[in-house]
Amino acid sequence: MTIEYSRRAFKAYDIRGRVPEELNEDLAYRIGRAYAELFKASEVAVGRDVRQTSLALTKALTEGLIEAGCNVVDIGLCGTEQIYFAASHYGLNGGIMVTASHNPMDYNGMKLVREEAKPISGDSGLRELEEKVISGSLTDGEVKVKGDITYRDSMPDYINKLLSFVDLSVLKKLKVVVNPGNGCAGQVLDALEDYLPFELIKVNYQPDGSFPNGIPNPLLPENREATAKAVRESGADVGIAWDGDFDRCFLFDEQGNFIEGYYIVGFLAQAFLRRFPGAKIIHDPRLTWNTIEMVREAGGIPVQSKTGHAFIKERMRLENAVYGGEMSAHHYFRDFAYCDSGMIPWLLILEAMCREGKKLSELIGERMKRFPCSGEINRRVQNPSKVMEAVEKQFSSGGRIDRTDGLSVEHDRWRFNLRMSNTEPLLRLNVETRADQELLDRKTKEILTVIDSM
Repeated sequence: MTIEYSRRAFKAYDIRGRVPEELNEDLAYRIGRAYAELFKASEVAVGRDVRQTSLALTKALTEGLIEAGCNVVDIGLCGTEQIYFAASHYGLNGGIMVTASHNPMDYNGMKLVREEAKPISGDSGLRELEEKVISGSLTDGEVKVKGDITYRDSMPDYINKLLSFVDLSVLKKLKVVVNPGNGCAGQVLDALEDYLPFELIKVNYQPDGSFPNGIPNPLLPENREATAKAVRESGADVGIAWDGDFDRCFLFDEQGNFIEGYYIVGFLAQAFLRRFPGAKIIHDPRLTWNTIEMVREAGGIPVQSKTGHAFIKERMRLENAVYGGEMSAHHYFRDFAYCDSGMIPWLLILEAMCREGKKLSELIGERMKRFPCSGEINRRVQNPSKVMEAVEKQFSSGGRIDRTDGLSVEHDRWRFNLRMSNTEPLLRLNVETRADQELLDRKTKEILTVIDSM
């Protein structure tokens, strides 16, 4: 494997690449060695997703950690948030999850954290790790004392933590479609099922790294119909689908309509503000109006942060924020080591449905009409900076400009955010208005016309 290919696997927030061209067992071993040496880790949690290459990569990673003198706590097949939980709950020096989440079949990768599940990303250690791996500056020879490996069933402790976020006494019988997309979420749902009054209707349920029903990525419209159809045909109250490592969940109302993650942020914020009056809530700059209004209505303090899990987590710790949410369906919780979870959000939403006696469409519908949004629209362009300059020149006059992340322009009745992706060669556009669908459609079309013309 060449250095050129090795570098391609190191991204802004994690490690991801095609197997074996960009990521293979040799690189995984070297990552383990370099991680232990760079972060002086003595005990680290390791887990893997269901992909067919994950077991071999995990074995190589573990070998590298052990040979560098680091003890490994292997929690087996799991979701990314279970690594976050294990690292923080058991007081370990860090954790590494082998996963490519929703990436194509031939990909795999790793998500890494330090002590207390603090993220390792481009500006917090990942670049240094990359240089150590690629340069070959690993310690020569074997350490005097190799590490050891233990296998731990963290599921009972993890389930107890999830359940601590909801009031089980208010839960009522609901019919719930659950679709893990043949990823790892099913075994957690099985463990939760005994504690919940819900009837679970299981779709694409068994973990299967060949992904016979397609890559588990509910953001793709073509992947939503299985969940939506099951909701409609079963008369379910709600549908839930997860990506492969289930750090994100996506909701469908009782009619099978997909709910944009943006509208969930405000509801989760209010759920925490009922328990922690006056708390700070972190949100990203892409879509903001609905979140800000709901947070302020509940007596909270909205705080804007740059998009991306490392930035959100860092800002949450700085502000001691109780909750943070991104429109991309990443939801972060102070009492979950400031980490994101794809299990806690749906439990809280179903608790709200039971508490208020309302359907999901009733909870969300008013907010969708009040602040309609375009959803995130991606475009590949030749010169992103030039395109952004053209959009700013044409659409910023009379508006308030914010550069927290890309370009945000706020007018009285509409606003937009245009930013370059941190992980892909794309421009990402989000537009929202104040209760004006026609204005939303028109402004979205106008901006896309400028982008597509360049």
